[in-house]
Amino acid sequence: MLQLDTGNTGFMIICTSLVMLMTPGLAFFYGGLVGRKNVLTIMMQSFFSMGWTTVLWYLVGYSLCFSGDVGGIIGNLDHAFLQGVTLATPSPNHTIPLIVFIAYQMMFAIITPALITGAFTNRITFKSYILFLTAWQFFVYFPFVHMVWGGGILQQWGVLDFAGGLVVHTIAGMAALASVIYVGKRKIADKGPHSIPLVALGTGLLWFGWYGFNAGSEFSVDATTATAFLNTDIAASVAGIAWLVVQWLREGKPQFLGLLTGAVAGLATITPAAGYVTPTSAMIIGTLAGVVCYLAVSLKNRLKLDDALDVWAVHGVGGFMGIVMLGTFATLVVNPNGAEGLLAGNSSFFLKEFAAVSFGTIWAFGFTYGMLWLINKVTRVRVEESTEESGLDEALHGEQAYV
Repeated sequence: MLQLDTGNTGFMIICTSLVMLMTPGLAFFYGGLVGRKNVLTIMMQSFFSMGWTTVLWYLVGYSLCFSGDVGGIIGNLDHAFLQGVTLATPSPNHTIPLIVFIAYQMMFAIITPALITGAFTNRITFKSYILFLTAWQFFVYFPFVHMVWGGGILQQWGVLDFAGGLVVHTIAGMAALASVIYVGKRKIADKGPHSIPLVALGTGLLWFGWYGFNAGSEFSVDATTATAFLNTDIAASVAGIAWLVVQWLREGKPQFLGLLTGAVAGLATITPAAGYVTPTSAMIIGTLAGVVCYLAVSLKNRLKLDDALDVWAVHGVGGFMGIVMLGTFATLVVNPNGAEGLLAGNSSFFLKEFAAVSFGTIWAFGFTYGMLWLINKVTRVRVEESTEESGLDEALHGEQAYV
């Protein structure tokens, strides 16, 4: 029965709006990182997800994630087209209407595949992106939401993920790596970010929206909510500084772009642990995020992987590390509904988290690579070299960001 709490409901509507704002923020972030002739294409991919994922979520997405259970992997279609959902239907915590919960989770579904687009920027056709986005939701995102948050096998096993280190960042980052390997390198490389101020705007919107992303994942207003909010800011801030310092020491100059990228890495890494660890642990996690994700970018460059916007290094590595850190630093002092981590002597929980994120890594990589291979049999995935040379904005969409 719905036990409406207007405070919780109002808070969750605000958090839903904040998470929605993250997708335009991502579009600005990615748009600034690419060259001038490909700005609109990558921004459009994020905005297209806002529209098309909403349709999929209404039709079957929500139901497949949160209704019933089929083999512990996916839900059923009992709530397809949101049938059976009324104004009085309670959400899982009973204090907010289910319609608010549906809207909040939809915003997560929108941004997760949009994260992947930074990996194959300047290289894929819009038709193939539509097919990829659709298939990826059904075969990667929806199953992992159900397995971790919707009553599926990983949740039954005791795996925790506060706001999406596994469900969002790890699987998106590993999908990005699979995409880079399948699609291959750009033939016409960008000279560099065409607008770092645009990247800064996107970072600010992402950082702002991330408070709703993490704090809202408590689904009520309490001390854990406040801790998740504080941990989010601490980790982002410390990670940005850590990345800046390491880059300064290794490359000789402190770079604004490094500070911005480091902050995003910190946000991605703290996400699964935000509501389960102390602020001191968030400091440690943020520091590790800035250093390790920077080194992951260096490794990617040495391996000559053309992950154009470092999605794997920031989100894949950050998300994986965040789940491992959750298994290490979790404490019931912060969240009585959580668990004790490795440092509290609970090696079993740590191993479960590590096993779950390893499973997610393999699943996301394998399914993504396979989907791209199949899509290429239906319609060409990679653009022609002439299109890449002239720029995707004009060639695919007949538009230009700058005249």
